[in-house]
Amino acid sequence: MTSIVPAEAAGARTTGGSGSAAEGGTGDGAGGVAAPLAPRARLLPSLSAVYRAQLSRARVARIPLLFVATFQSIGIMILMRGVVDGGSEARAVVAGSSVLVVAFVALNLLAQYFGQLRAGGGLDHYATLPVPPAAVVLGAAGAYASFTVPGTIVTAVTGSVLFQLPMTHLWVLAAVIPLAGAALAGLGAALGLLAPRQELATLLGQLGMSAALLLGVLPADRMPAPIGWARDLLPSTYGVEALSRSFDAHPDWAVVVLDLAVCAVVGVLSLAVATWAYRRAAVR
Repeated sequence: MTSIVPAEAAGARTTGGSGSAAEGGTGDGAGGVAAPLAPRARLLPSLSAVYRAQLSRARVARIPLLFVATFQSIGIMILMRGVVDGGSEARAVVAGSSVLVVAFVALNLLAQYFGQLRAGGGLDHYATLPVPPAAVVLGAAGAYASFTVPGTIVTAVTGSVLFQLPMTHLWVLAAVIPLAGAALAGLGAALGLLAPRQELATLLGQLGMSAALLLGVLPADRMPAPIGWARDLLPSTYGVEALSRSFDAHPDWAVVVLDLAVCAVVGVLSLAVATWAYRRAAVR
């Protein structure tokens, strides 16, 4: 295994070697020059390694919480079944409940994880590894978002049966899950890294999930205008809209693609902010 030597240590060894040579008249076999550090790992191999490590680490601890997220979303749909009969409102409820699973894991749990990592000094461990900061953020975000796939699919299928919605275009979930997951995971990671205290990171994650619940599950046409504006600022809204429109007999695919594109742009921006927040927290 290649040994990673911090720059300060390398400088100290170089100085020490030169001093010995000056005092004793002789240098070491390398002429008093310290060996160069190992090259920094590339992004994709580092991302793959962090992703696998996070996936293995979180599998046991997060699977029970995924069941909780799924049952929570299905329970919300059952409650809303007594209020909503069908039409656009039923599509909004099913789509919002499905994306809520993503919000619970990718936003709420990831905010708590990075808040705990920062408070416990875990960022110092990652800072000693020769991996780019983006690989740490993207690897953790991808691992947490991966846990949402089965729960989101189960919720969407259950909701379609419950409200008698067509499942012909449920393949849209293949785009909604990663794009909404990236946007929410980036937001969750940023909240956890920027929060000054672990308890505040937990609180912000819970508030974010509550916003996804209230603004995503409730039909938009029943909301007051100011709340509708807040809904437009929530990244998961565009994933909800894309999935909701896919339940139409003849979806407007141009609008669906536009919603997914907005989700993708927000995901890139939120992950970039999370990467900056990681660098900022790691140097403190």
